[in-house]
Amino acid sequence: MKLRQNIRHFAAKKALTMPVVGDIATDKLTDLHVRVFGEKADPEHREEREPHMETFFELTFDTYVRALEEGYTEAKAREITHIQANFDFYNHGWTEMMEFPVEELEAHYERYEEFFERYDIDIANPLGDFRTKEVPDAPATPERLDDPEHPHAEGGFADDVYVEGEDGELRVGGREEPDDVDVGIAPGLQDVDGDAETDESEA
Repeated sequence: MKLRQNIRHFAAKKALTMPVVGDIATDKLTDLHVRVFGEKADPEHREEREPHMETFFELTFDTYVRALEEGYTEAKAREITHIQANFDFYNHGWTEMMEFPVEELEAHYERYEEFFERYDIDIANPLGDFRTKEVPDAPATPERLDDPEHPHAEGGFADDVYVEGEDGELRVGGREEPDDVDVGIAPGLQDVDGDAETDESEA
C-alpha cells in the first residue's frame, strides 16, 4: 500500500519502543489515528465508531512493536498495522474509510502471511493474538459491501510498501532510517509541552 513517511515516523518508532515514554506515545498516537480515520468516516457514524477505533488502534501498536522486534522496517511494520485496520473496516462495511480497494485485501494479506499466521491474524480476525482486551462493538454498515465506495483508497500498490517522502518522491520499501532522531518530535508527543498540529500524513 501507499504510505507517507517522514522524520516524525522514525521519532514515533523510537518513542513506542522506550519504557514509560512508550505508553505516552501509544496514547497520543491512538488519539491521532482515531481523529484521522474518524474524519474519513461517514459523519453520521463517526461518533459511534470512535470507542471501537480507540481500543483497536491502541492494540495495533503492540503489533507494530512486535513487527519491529522481528526485523521489519518502520514502513513495513506500520503497513502491517494499517492492513489490520483495513481488515477491520472491511468487516464492518466501513468502506469509505479504507486505504486500498476491497479487491486488494487478499493481496495485502498474502504479503505478510507468515507474520499474520504466526499471530493468528486474518481478514476475519484482524487483531489475532494482539486482541488482549475487549474491543467495544460498533455498528456495521454491511450494505456498503454490495457496491463499495472508497474515496480515500489508492489502488495499485498491493505488491509492496510504497512510501512517499517529504520531497514527494515515491520509494519502494521506505527511506533509510536517520541517525539521532529526536523522540520529542513524534506525532502527538510534542503536544505534551505545546500545541503543535498533526495531520493525516503523520498516521
